[in-house]
Amino acid sequence: MLPRKNELAAIEALVCRDVGRQTQALIDASRGELAAAGQALGTATGVGFITGFYVPRGDTPAAETDGPVGTALLAAGLAACGVPVRIAVDEPCVRAVHAAVEAAGGTGTAGKVSIDVVGVDDTAGIERVADAWKRAGLSHAVAIERCGRSTDGRPRNMRGADVSAWTAPLDALFLAGAWTRIGVGDGGNEIGMGRLPPGLIARTVPNGAEIACITGCDHLVVAGVSNWGAYGLMAALALVRPDWAPVLDRFLTAERDAAVTRATVDKAGAIDGVTARREATVDGFGAEIHAALVDDLRRIAWGKSAD
Repeated sequence: MLPRKNELAAIEALVCRDVGRQTQALIDASRGELAAAGQALGTATGVGFITGFYVPRGDTPAAETDGPVGTALLAAGLAACGVPVRIAVDEPCVRAVHAAVEAAGGTGTAGKVSIDVVGVDDTAGIERVADAWKRAGLSHAVAIERCGRSTDGRPRNMRGADVSAWTAPLDALFLAGAWTRIGVGDGGNEIGMGRLPPGLIARTVPNGAEIACITGCDHLVVAGVSNWGAYGLMAALALVRPDWAPVLDRFLTAERDAAVTRATVDKAGAIDGVTARREATVDGFGAEIHAALVDDLRRIAWGKSAD
C-alpha cells in the first residue's frame, strides 16, 4: 500500500523549514520533492553518495559535521537493506566521512554493512570513480551538503568565499552517469540547487548571486539542515518500502545520530559549519534539537514515540 500523502507531507514539513538562512522561497519552490525523492530512492539497485564540505576558517579548519553524518546513516540503512552503496568525498573531508561511516555501522567487518568510501582530489580521480560507479551499475546518485559550482564555475561557501582550494569538482561525478540524481542542501550553494528557478537563490538568499549552485538534479530536497534531509529520506523510505522499514528503524535513532556526530568530531576533528567550533553540534544546533526531530520522524513513519 502506498503511503498516505499527508504522512510524506508531514515529513517534508518537519525537515524542510527555514532555520534562519532566508531559504523559505527555495523550500516553497521545491515543495513535494522530498516525497518524490523518497519514491525514486525506493527503486534503487545501487547508490553513489557525494558529501563533504570543508570549512577553512576558525581556529581549527576542518570538514563540517553536516553532510557526513546524514550520509553515513542513510547509506548504512540502505546497505543493510541490501542496496549496494558507495561514497565519494574529497581528501580534506575523507577522515570525517570514514569516521561517520564506521560509527553508523558500515565498515564491512563482522556485524557491519559494507560501504565503499573513496577519497578523490583531482579530475583523474573523479573519472576513475565515475567509471567504477558505471561498471557497478549504480542506479542513483545522491549529493548531501556538497558545495557545488556557482555561475563562475567556482564553489563558494555561504559567505561568498571561493573554496576551490579545498573542494574537488565532484559535480562532474554527480553528472557523469545516467543515474537518477537527488540533491540535498540547506543554503543554495549545494549540488542540486540548479534545479530551482533561475535567479531565485540570487533574489532571496544572502550572497545568493555569488553562491548559487548551477548543478541541477532530478529531485531536490531543501532542508533546514542537510542531515535532516537525509533523515527525512530515511523516514520516507520506511513508508515507501515497508519491507525496509524494520531495518531502517535501527539506523534512524536519536542515539545513533548523536554517536555518529560525536565520532566525526572526536575521531576526525570535524567542526560545526556555522560556529566553526570543534564540538558535536550541527549548524549551531545541539543534540537535543536533532533528537527531537528524529523522534518526530519516527512517530510519523513508524508510529513510535520517544523512549
